[in-house]
Amino acid sequence: MSHVIADTRFSVLDRSRTREGQEGGQALRDTVRLAQELEALGYHRFWVSEHHSVPGVAGSAPTVLAAAVAAATRTIRVGTGGVMLPNHQPMVVAEQFGVLESLFPGRIDMGLGRSVGFTDGIRRALGRDKDDAGRFAEQLDELLGWFDGSQRAHPQVHARPAEGLRVPPYVLATGEGAAIAAAAGLPLVIGDLRGRDRMLAAIDGYRSAFRPSAWAEEPYVVVSGTVAVAGTEDAARRLLLPEAWSMAYSRTHGVFPPLLPPERIESLTMTEKERGFYEQGLRGHLYGTGEHVREALEELVKESGAQEVLVTTSTYDRGALLDSFRGLARAVGLPGAGAEAAGADSAGLPQAEADAPA
Repeated sequence: MSHVIADTRFSVLDRSRTREGQEGGQALRDTVRLAQELEALGYHRFWVSEHHSVPGVAGSAPTVLAAAVAAATRTIRVGTGGVMLPNHQPMVVAEQFGVLESLFPGRIDMGLGRSVGFTDGIRRALGRDKDDAGRFAEQLDELLGWFDGSQRAHPQVHARPAEGLRVPPYVLATGEGAAIAAAAGLPLVIGDLRGRDRMLAAIDGYRSAFRPSAWAEEPYVVVSGTVAVAGTEDAARRLLLPEAWSMAYSRTHGVFPPLLPPERIESLTMTEKERGFYEQGLRGHLYGTGEHVREALEELVKESGAQEVLVTTSTYDRGALLDSFRGLARAVGLPGAGAEAAGADSAGLPQAEADAPA
């Protein structure tokens, strides 16, 4: 095991994707179970997301879901990837994370994004406008002020029980968001892997502009994207089909649907436009056998200097998804994968030589 991989943390973001014929509640329960399984494998943190009025995603209330995940686990860090700050009042977000940190001290992360609702209708329902994303830096400053008591916009108002607590904040970003993270002195979570050159340029800009803060003395980079591991390259690529089709469908029909099984997708007759988006959705991800993915991850970490990789993979078959996470855990030597990695796995990987750092 190379020191590059051994020194890198590996974490997971799960978006509570629904499957064809499945209710949202099942997807949410699957998210909680997945967190338990990944904790046993030794992943560093488990995050959940925020999406509104999306048929294919059940995760609309990330702090509520994070509470369920934290209650069902013991050691893995739990957080959001992320709470979309422009959709909310900063004081309310501070209160929610204050409650989470009070209930599960030392395990909660506050991942924050700058997106607003996907359509005009959703934004109206949330009481927001697309221009609210432009106030992200201002909202972020207010939010952090509710924790350290420095906010002055609302005199004699306090966010209880958040004030005085330390909940690590992370900024989810591309482009301009990376500059906001640097100016605020916060860790950066950036993707996706399909736009490697753009991502690396944003990381370089973040590091060069980073200003130390009370929250982080040095830059901290988390790169996020899809990583799929299976016994063969073809089997790993097949895991990508459901998400690629959902993305293609959303780009051509305006609706992000539940995941379909790969065999259904392979039998579809696609329009030229659908096929173009579908093929585009399959490019740029990291997939293959454990050995191949480990080598690709080592190259990614060397290029980006990232301290952490946040895996965002989803697919129709939950068992195959868990097998992929198990294969990745063996490939990068996570501590909980040791028993399964005795000897060699289906991809021919040797037993892990070193654990990921705590």
